[in-house]
Amino acid sequence: MSITRRRLFVPQGSSASSFLGRVAAALIACAAPLSAHAITSCELDGQPINTNDGRATAGKSGMIRCRDGDGVLLREQQLQNGVTMGVMRYYRQGVLQQEYTTNERGNRDGRSRTFAATPGPKNPVLREETNRNGTTVGVTRDWYADGTLARLSFHLDDGRETAVAAFTTQGRLSDLRCTTQPVFAPDADDASWCGFRKPMATVDLFASNGSVKGRITHDRGERRRVETFWANGKLQEQTEMDTAGGVERNFAEDGVKRKEVAWIVRPGEGRGQRIVTLQQDFHESGSLVHERRWLPTERGATLTLDQNWYLNGQLKDKTDYLVLDGQATRRETTYHDNGKVASEGAWLATGSYGGPATGVHKRFDQAGKLRGESYYDQRGRLKRERELDDTGQVTRDDQLFEDGSRKAYAR
Repeated sequence: MSITRRRLFVPQGSSASSFLGRVAAALIACAAPLSAHAITSCELDGQPINTNDGRATAGKSGMIRCRDGDGVLLREQQLQNGVTMGVMRYYRQGVLQQEYTTNERGNRDGRSRTFAATPGPKNPVLREETNRNGTTVGVTRDWYADGTLARLSFHLDDGRETAVAAFTTQGRLSDLRCTTQPVFAPDADDASWCGFRKPMATVDLFASNGSVKGRITHDRGERRRVETFWANGKLQEQTEMDTAGGVERNFAEDGVKRKEVAWIVRPGEGRGQRIVTLQQDFHESGSLVHERRWLPTERGATLTLDQNWYLNGQLKDKTDYLVLDGQATRRETTYHDNGKVASEGAWLATGSYGGPATGVHKRFDQAGKLRGESYYDQRGRLKRERELDDTGQVTRDDQLFEDGSRKAYAR
């Protein structure tokens, strides 16, 4: 068996022993700061304890305190008969950052607080909440670092957040969501804001710069009107609603309405099912350019009308969705920009991409006079074509065949 020997490169002017010594010293110097901070030591009633060893904590009670290699406090945890349960505190650079209590399952249970963890005599609370077996319940409070109230939220027994009141650094209301009863007293007057003292209570919502960014109206906790504003103060969005339905409008920065959507509410679980019945789109000039209408059904809604307008205000085209002779049908009509009908025809509504043409399709000139007709059979095949002049006289009347040939239609 052969052995390969590798020689250590030693810089000129250095002995191998002195070189290795310097390398070792450098490694130790680099490792020393890391190991000092990496070491965590814990004690219980002044006696060292290994918190990772269940035998060391079995049956014991008291407050465990753990510190880093420099002796700075990292955490405190309460031990009860060998179980970590009760007060838990965590520190950052020796300053309290978080404090809460746990139950026998190890879940948070009771008051929980988060601190700013800033060095100095004052260490303000940033958040306070109540936990029940790991779930946030009741009122949660958040503060800015200067102690100004920043946000209130209310949570049901299952942890769902149902009410919110948020504030700017100046203490002005910036957001509001109400529930079925007042929940924030004495921290905030949501009884007045949410319309429990008088119906249809309206409050302004403020941006961080002090300007009004929105306005909201409640009636006994139910939203009835919501408005938001552009930075220039113009209306941006407006929503009006009640138990039966509502309408939402969107505006450009110059105040021109660009979109409107209306819906009804079908009673059901929770807040019920929202079913859109109307959607309108507007040009930057403010004129209506597109509209769609739906008819509510047992399973939702069915589109019944889709239409577009020219910018001069005349109808451009429309599509009606209806049932003819028991068959779902799409009937399309187009218009000249003078308002006269340009064409009309129907298609069977079969499949996602529409179905075959059916019946008689007609074409009209700018004056509204009939200029052409196309006849389709029940299978969507073109069987006959007619052309007329501006006096109404037929100039061509052809019968069409499957191979593409044609002949004059026999009367």
